[in-house]
Amino acid sequence: VVTRDHVEESLKAVFQFVKDKEQLLQDLRSQIEETKKKIAEKQHERDYWLEYKNVGSKIHAERISSLEKDIADVKYELERTEEYYSEALKVVREENQKMFDRHMKLLSEEALKNAVGYLDKNCRREIEENEWLKEEVKIYRKEEKDLKASVQLLEEENTSLVAKLIDIKLQHLRV
Repeated sequence: VVTRDHVEESLKAVFQFVKDKEQLLQDLRSQIEETKKKIAEKQHERDYWLEYKNVGSKIHAERISSLEKDIADVKYELERTEEYYSEALKVVREENQKMFDRHMKLLSEEALKNAVGYLDKNCRREIEENEWLKEEVKIYRKEEKDLKASVQLLEEENTSLVAKLIDIKLQHLRV
């Protein structure tokens, strides 16, 4: 038997899980901000070395290209990391929503079963009769649909036969 306490505990667990994931997202955002700061520092350093390179220093030309490559690599890694964590967060949110929906569906089904269990015999019989009537209505609707289709076919056949009959009478009148 699922009680209100069980439902509350389950919902608290789900909400705590979502809260933990949001905290993880915040941590990832702070890491991204730190990485952006590192990129800005590398960019500043690159600008310094470019100016030095333009002055005519060939000694540090390799260092400048290495730093430019490092900056490009850091940017690329940042983009990949950001994309990965965005997708991961999206997947986690979808999973959380599915789990929550599934849990709520199970709880509502359990609540319905419990509610039916507390009903008296007359109410239960009425519910069972209602289900039976729903099935009967489905059967009759299908039969009605089939009969309408056969009536339409017969009407089309009759129409073509009447048209042929009129054509034959017209031919006899002409003769």
